[in-house]
Amino acid sequence: MIKIYGSPLSSAGRCYWMMEELGLPYEQVPLNMREKQHKSEEYLKINPNGKVPAIVDGEYVLWESMAITNYLAKKHNSPMAAQNAEEEGQILQWSFWSLVDLQKPAVDWLIQAMFVPAEHRNPNIIADAQNVLPRYLQVLEKGLTGKNYLVGNRFTVADINVASVIGILHALQFDLSNYPNITKWSQTCHSRPAGQKVQAMRSSTH
Repeated sequence: MIKIYGSPLSSAGRCYWMMEELGLPYEQVPLNMREKQHKSEEYLKINPNGKVPAIVDGEYVLWESMAITNYLAKKHNSPMAAQNAEEEGQILQWSFWSLVDLQKPAVDWLIQAMFVPAEHRNPNIIADAQNVLPRYLQVLEKGLTGKNYLVGNRFTVADINVASVIGILHALQFDLSNYPNITKWSQTCHSRPAGQKVQAMRSSTH
């Protein structure tokens, strides 16, 4: 059974989503972040970065959420995995893009809005995120033109990885009305039974 370290509220959420899509049994290993358990000597042997998520699959250890989703889909021969080199290139393209470009401003804003006390918030960080996000969202909106999914006209690793980042914007109540392609695609992805189950897990974790 796979052991997963990290709350569904963290970047581990996309890993839970993938495991639910695949119907895999897993064991959630809780880490108390306030008590710095993710920086403990024991956990650093699993992920030397002291971050979540990480998984232990038998003797195999892997960290970085988007590497985990890709690995699981491939290992279990899922249609969500790439079927050829071209699809793999596109899946990695969208996954890396969402992590490097889209997720950073979204997380910066989320931290300020939900974790920093109002009197200590930095309005410049929020403003910067609000200013840059539309440019990135236009890239995704255009990429979804005439398509139901990002790669291969089927639900793939790319959709889980990117939709999980869009989920941060939903949490921030970001207005996506100017992005009809993203809105339709996101609703399709998040309405999947596995996506709904992870959302319920996230809600119960609050």
